[in-house]
Amino acid sequence: RIGDLAAFQKFLRLCAGRSAQLLNLSSLANDCGISHTTAKSWLSVLEASCLVFLLQPHHENFSKRLIKSPKLYFLDSGLMCYLLRIRDEDHLLTHPLRGEVFETFVVSEIVKSFVHAGEEPPLYFWRDHTGHEVDVILDLGTKLIPVEIKSGKTFRASFLDGLKFYTSIAGKTASGGVLVYGGDQAYEREGFRVKPWWQCS
Repeated sequence: RIGDLAAFQKFLRLCAGRSAQLLNLSSLANDCGISHTTAKSWLSVLEASCLVFLLQPHHENFSKRLIKSPKLYFLDSGLMCYLLRIRDEDHLLTHPLRGEVFETFVVSEIVKSFVHAGEEPPLYFWRDHTGHEVDVILDLGTKLIPVEIKSGKTFRASFLDGLKFYTSIAGKTASGGVLVYGGDQAYEREGFRVKPWWQCS
């Protein structure tokens, strides 16, 4: 029921600009000049078309002040770049949404790895109102695997801050932790696995 194609195309580009961010339908609708109901309906179209994926917050209540809104992700980072008018690799390297594009790529690859295996992706994120967060939580039933995503090509100790905090409060429930970054080397650091971007799935 998309009667205004121009408005829908604007909506699509606005969604691309919000990939890897918390979903705020009211803000999205206002910026696009459409109703909240229309925005919700159009987002359902994008989900049904496998263009976007809503990453839900994890339900484990390690904190009473957890974020409850889902995060929006495009399932094709190339399409995301096209909609953001990112022309080439050099443009991407200096683009203000470079980190979001990288995170979108990693999350979409993890989602696809489960879907291709015929499984429902057991993926969530964790964030509290004080700013602590983990980009992805793999809930495998008997264990939780936190995954942090950083676009930097050079490892920094601060990349592990979110994993350290989460595992400190999750205790034995969490099983290790993984950092996916923009570099090329795989190794272990402070008990966490560090994986290059091409090993993310």
